[in-house]
Amino acid sequence: MRLIDSHVHLYPSAIALDPVAWAQTQGEAHWARLATRRRRDGGPVQLFPTVDELMHELDAAEIDRAVLLGWYWEHASSCELQNQFYADCIRAYPDRLSAFAAVPLAKRESALATVALAREQGFAGLGELSPHSVGGAAARRVLPEVLAAAGAARLPVNLHVSDPIARKFAGWVETPLHDFVAWAKNFPETTFVLAHWGGGLAFCETGRALTNVYFDTAASPLLCDASAWSRAVASVGSERLLFGSDYPLRLYPRTNEGTGLADFAREARTALSASDLALVGRANAQHLLGLRQ
Repeated sequence: MRLIDSHVHLYPSAIALDPVAWAQTQGEAHWARLATRRRRDGGPVQLFPTVDELMHELDAAEIDRAVLLGWYWEHASSCELQNQFYADCIRAYPDRLSAFAAVPLAKRESALATVALAREQGFAGLGELSPHSVGGAAARRVLPEVLAAAGAARLPVNLHVSDPIARKFAGWVETPLHDFVAWAKNFPETTFVLAHWGGGLAFCETGRALTNVYFDTAASPLLCDASAWSRAVASVGSERLLFGSDYPLRLYPRTNEGTGLADFAREARTALSASDLALVGRANAQHLLGLRQ
């Protein structure tokens, strides 16, 4: 069965051609710490492909559509650059790509303006957002207004969640799980996607109780073994899970010099039953994005 990848990142050529220099000139230090890291063997943590290279990898992995997620940028100008690039991408590949808008949480007026214009500009949601990572107290003050506006506009919101018991690395930021539980409960009209298995919420009763929340599988091979699929299905149900890779992160760096996207799609197809795969790999994303099934 052909899949939908609900968690993909791409960057405009201004960023991808020289990520370190761009981050330095634009003041995006947190992104640089995460995206330009090197592994102990000297290899990059992630790659910087073009949209055409993404298309090639989607075809090789038998993935029909990718959802392009923005980043939790520190500056409104970076969000604007990202969103313009994504608008161009979805115009070029309307049958293959959807996109979520990057939101400058530290700037209230800019954040709410982004939400207001998102549908008009062709975006299907907001995120990936991380108020714990950038913007500090200002971002956490603005976030409730953004979440309320997203619910009113029927725009799902993807939030970055770190597993509190996972291995720490340069740029890792604590994202207390109780915050996400509170946001989901306080904004019942808003649909949330908690990235990276929701930092473990996909494996527990607390996650099951959050009925307006999906959990994506982004970066799973770097965080969990393959039993994560069956554990999450048993805990929250296959109707609450979204296949997502975190492309172009290198998912199998010990065995694959590329992104490992095709290998990850194969892992999902192997780990899930046909009925669960139909939901996790495709139908749930179609419902979330309002696509015909």
